[in-house]
Amino acid sequence: MKPITGFIWGSLKLLALEHGIRIAFQEKTRRELAGPFVKDWIRSVRSPKTWEDGDSWLVNYVGHPIHGAAAGFVWIEQDPKSRDPQIGLGLEYWKTRARPVIASALYSVQFEIGPISEASIGNVGLHPGTVGWVDYVVTPVGGMAILVAEDALDLFFVRWVEARTTNRVWRASLRMLFGPSRVMANLALGRAPWNRSARPLDWR
Repeated sequence: MKPITGFIWGSLKLLALEHGIRIAFQEKTRRELAGPFVKDWIRSVRSPKTWEDGDSWLVNYVGHPIHGAAAGFVWIEQDPKSRDPQIGLGLEYWKTRARPVIASALYSVQFEIGPISEASIGNVGLHPGTVGWVDYVVTPVGGMAILVAEDALDLFFVRWVEARTTNRVWRASLRMLFGPSRVMANLALGRAPWNRSARPLDWR
């Protein structure tokens, strides 16, 4: 499967996961499900006038970067050359991370205003003060930072611990704790949350 096709299917599954969580845990989202879908979606799509969108700091500056990085990891899983890079300052590493950031930015736009978005499912934007530039900028930019940080943690800490223990539960737990974006991507792709395509759990 080509990376673009694989990313589209993977991102659709990630969208289903994220919107499912929104509907399950956000009463305001469930409240807005009633009414004409297309009409309310069109009315909800608007250009932001401010930076903030009314969400908490935790949602905007932690949650959105994590979900942006998750979209990036969905792309990475479709590209064998990007799955197990040697992190560093060299051009080769950053080339493997450029396309995932572009994919994350596209995913962010769809998540905000696309046909399967906060605007269509929950009508975010219909009411004043619920849209801001923060989501469009912080999701891919912060997502890049989270993605690189998870790469570094996996290489310099998680692998270091894994080389010193054979306890599968401990190793799987570390992978999930220090790779929340990878967990989301793995779940969206129907894999175990601790999965590493280039490194099975019995890796030494």
